[in-house]
Amino acid sequence: MNVAKVKKIIWILFKYATLILGAFISVLPVVVCVITAFKTPEEYASTNVMTLPQSWTYFDNFIEAWQKANMGLAFRNSIIILFFVLIGSILTGSMLAYILNRFKFFGNGIIRNLFLFASLLPGIAMQVSVYQIMYSLHLINSLPGYIILMCGTDVISIYIFIQFFENIPTSLDESAILDGCTYFGIFFKILFPLLKPAVVTVMILKGVGTYNEYYTANLYLQDKNKYVTVATSLFKFTGPLGNQYNYICAGVIITMLPALIIFILCQKQIYSGLTQGAVKG
Repeated sequence: MNVAKVKKIIWILFKYATLILGAFISVLPVVVCVITAFKTPEEYASTNVMTLPQSWTYFDNFIEAWQKANMGLAFRNSIIILFFVLIGSILTGSMLAYILNRFKFFGNGIIRNLFLFASLLPGIAMQVSVYQIMYSLHLINSLPGYIILMCGTDVISIYIFIQFFENIPTSLDESAILDGCTYFGIFFKILFPLLKPAVVTVMILKGVGTYNEYYTANLYLQDKNKYVTVATSLFKFTGPLGNQYNYICAGVIITMLPALIIFILCQKQIYSGLTQGAVKG
């Protein structure tokens, strides 16, 4: 066996070993979460995290997590927030991208650079000023205020739409203008239907980020009995006397199920949107 073939075999073994290790590291927290979710409080207190539960039909943790964390209200609030945030982000992002890409005016480049600069700033560094603005507008502790805040922090979506508009020829706009179509008509009747892959990409990125958002929801939705979300609902199982991880893990599995079902049912559209609507370098 020559040296080149030995090197190739070693490289293949190393590549697959690295992939297996990465997959194991990624799956391990989920496995621990599932194991812990099915343990009784006594089992959780007396066994380690990798010890299998005595029974896989113990669902009391799930019932307790659903009731005590008020997850029914949390899912309702999260669905309302997701619906309006996705619509607002898609419409504002695509419209801004349409203007910045199709219209050349003084300050176009400055606006693009400002959006880029805003995306580089960490969100936590601007929370003091943002909180003061929200407080002045009386938008703290209200779902409309939180929805407006989440719609206004989506620079990545704008750049995704801009990149996609650059691949659509301007001849479509010119032909529509010659036929008497307005700019609104060009956008909504001609260009927006062509943005389907970009819309799917934005929905995935924005939807996952909004669904899992904890810090902003916990800061601006302060009434946890009325404005609880999926991400903040499990906070009720934490406290100064310790964390009830058997209930937390059961709640985590409950929150994962909707996203998992949507992914399984729509994985073809998701993969298509990510590949066709991705930003090119």
